Amino acid sequence: MHSHAVPARLRQGELGLGHIVSATLANIAPAMSFYFGFGVIVAGAGVAAPLTILVAMIAVLFLANTLAEFSRFTPSAGSFVTFIGKGFGATAAVTAAVFLIFGYILAGSAVVAIMGGWTSETLHRYLHVQIPWQIMTFAALVLVGAMTVRGVRLSTAWAAAAFWLELAILVVVGIALLGVHGRLSLRPLDPQSLAGGFKGLGLGFPIAIFLFIGWENASMMADETMTPRRLVPRALFASVLAIGVLYTFLAYATVVGFGYDAKALEAAQVPYVDLTAHLLGGVVVLLYLAGVTSILGSLIGLVNAQSRILFNSGREGLLPNLFGAVHDRHRTPWAAIATFLLAALALLFMFAEGKNPVNYFGEAATCGTIPVAIIYGVTNLALPAYVWRTHRAAFSWVRHAALPMLGFLAMILPVWGLVTPGQPYPFNLYPYVALGVLAVAYFYARSATARDPGMGERIGSIVADEAK
Repeated sequence: MHSHAVPARLRQGELGLGHIVSATLANIAPAMSFYFGFGVIVAGAGVAAPLTILVAMIAVLFLANTLAEFSRFTPSAGSFVTFIGKGFGATAAVTAAVFLIFGYILAGSAVVAIMGGWTSETLHRYLHVQIPWQIMTFAALVLVGAMTVRGVRLSTAWAAAAFWLELAILVVVGIALLGVHGRLSLRPLDPQSLAGGFKGLGLGFPIAIFLFIGWENASMMADETMTPRRLVPRALFASVLAIGVLYTFLAYATVVGFGYDAKALEAAQVPYVDLTAHLLGGVVVLLYLAGVTSILGSLIGLVNAQSRILFNSGREGLLPNLFGAVHDRHRTPWAAIATFLLAALALLFMFAEGKNPVNYFGEAATCGTIPVAIIYGVTNLALPAYVWRTHRAAFSWVRHAALPMLGFLAMILPVWGLVTPGQPYPFNLYPYVALGVLAVAYFYARSATARDPGMGERIGSIVADEAK
């Protein structure tokens, strides 16, 4: 299963702080996430939805602290998998690898679906060209696959360009909406405005957390980052703060634009887009364009980052060696990228038959988020265990115990929101799907570690900033 040849390395020192922050923000895909997520937050929190997003940002900052601290000690492309292995050992690491990669591929297939669906809809609406979404999806996959294999700097530059265009459009439209309406107040940020009080905050909170998913990507790009111990922590915090401020602004502009009317907000299918069409007419074409660039940037960002976890797991022998292959010329993890994209495509065409891409997006993203959210929680518990055991002189009760515990507690509500009984079909099945995959991952991990007793020593053995 594991060859003991010199492990493959990616091209070191390719990315600076600007690259990894831009790629992370691109992966979060603020336009796509906000378009489809904000209405659900409003349904829970009412006109105080912007306050819910601010609370979610604080919760994600606790999680960012955990990844930042791990990255200072042992920066690794394995990210969560390496960090859980450092805290809890080889079986936990292999279980986390299978469980997390399943979640990421499923969530990736949601982005792949919406890429085809949104692009097809935009072309039809504005150019009257009818191209089936399946063809657009396949074309996007080929494009993103070729770009990410060609080089991390090239693909990151494209993701960044897509993000900055998207950001400019979102902010300009938001300012225009505030200018048209003009009745500004602090009601959307007042806890008194929460529909149903704390319960309303709780209902909107899980989706508000999931708007941030992708914030963790900087840690997975550690191999290719200049001075990762310094830059990865900075990128994690900068990305969470930047996206939190952007979402709060967009949420505020939307609530003001709807005249603080929660019922009208809930009735809108895509509140920000519907409001822009109503108040600014033809300007809405820009939001469709921002949707396309958002989804493209997200797809590039997630393929780049999340394939690195699969790559590192193959390189360190937690998963089959094949996944650890590196392209001779471009020094990119071509086998992990190809596996990630082909698995996402297979899942999409297996389960999206006869479905609208938007519906598939909601279902696959929800199911894929369960493993990701659970891994977020477990990583918070791994940090105090690891630092106390191996770096006790550096142990801080605030940074390595209190903040990770707050991060762990912050994930209980979103995970419960995903697995709570009594949800409509097919969402009621997803907790059992996650449990089944977790069981398979655990039994695979037990057998893999029994066959290869040296596996524990290899976890995190390839540190990002060490010489080749």
